[in-house]
Amino acid sequence: MKKIINYLSVFIICLTLGEQVSAQLNPLGSMYYQNQYLGNPAFAGTNEGLSANAVYRKNFNGMPGAPVTQSFTGDYGFSNKTALGLNLNFSKSGLINYARIMATYAYHLPINENDHLSFGLSLGVNNAYINNRELLGDSFDPVISRFEDRGGELDGDFGMAYRGRKLTIQGAVINLRNYLNTDPNAVTGINYATYLIATAYKIDINDQLTAEPKVAYRGIKDFDDIFDAGLNLTLKEQFNIYGLYHSTESATAGFGIKYNNLLTFTGMYTTNTSAMKGYSNGDFEIGLNLILSKKKLINNIN
Repeated sequence: MKKIINYLSVFIICLTLGEQVSAQLNPLGSMYYQNQYLGNPAFAGTNEGLSANAVYRKNFNGMPGAPVTQSFTGDYGFSNKTALGLNLNFSKSGLINYARIMATYAYHLPINENDHLSFGLSLGVNNAYINNRELLGDSFDPVISRFEDRGGELDGDFGMAYRGRKLTIQGAVINLRNYLNTDPNAVTGINYATYLIATAYKIDINDQLTAEPKVAYRGIKDFDDIFDAGLNLTLKEQFNIYGLYHSTESATAGFGIKYNNLLTFTGMYTTNTSAMKGYSNGDFEIGLNLILSKKKLINNIN
């Protein structure tokens, strides 16, 4: 009986890892338009002052253990050149909890009045561990022990971006630990993000409405590369709606509402990939964004 329970525990872990694969194929939707720092450290501190973001994503599947993700970012632009940021990501999927904590330094090189060439480097740790309180069976099972013995691991991301008044071109190398690991016996995993390339262009339709088409290309370890294409419509810089199609045969739709030029509320829904549609109904995501310019921060302090 004990062996059966242990095998069941391992089976549940395997299912959980499958859900994590789905999360890698469908990253947080906020990274495309609302908070690009989530996908590329070069976007930390693109505005002088403080920017704080919180995102919550949950799978619509009502089954216990359905994936949940919480993300928090904060970045501060000290000048038009240097910035610091903090990127926190916590997720739970079945028995597996995952935490990734990254500190970021970004440098924005002015090319002219409107254009910048940005560089960003994030360094920190990530850790995946089993939630023993929900484990069925013996927590000292060898398979579970080997998983737990991995502990926290150093990790990082590096990104670059050209940011013009209308055109944006960016690229990022993600999960640097897996590139720098030279141990042939190390287990680096599969289906993790490896790189991101994207470009977007803003089009002024009239004085009040702006359209921003965007295309992105994402690399996933041991999986077909993913192509994303979308369009963001912004009205009076106070309200925006957008949609994206992903080559995994999934789609994302979302909106943002800005209040008093300080606080933005966002909401979005992403359908599941074609391979997972029989198991889940997709993800919904909500977020809050607070932006305080350097001038407002100084006035508040005084």
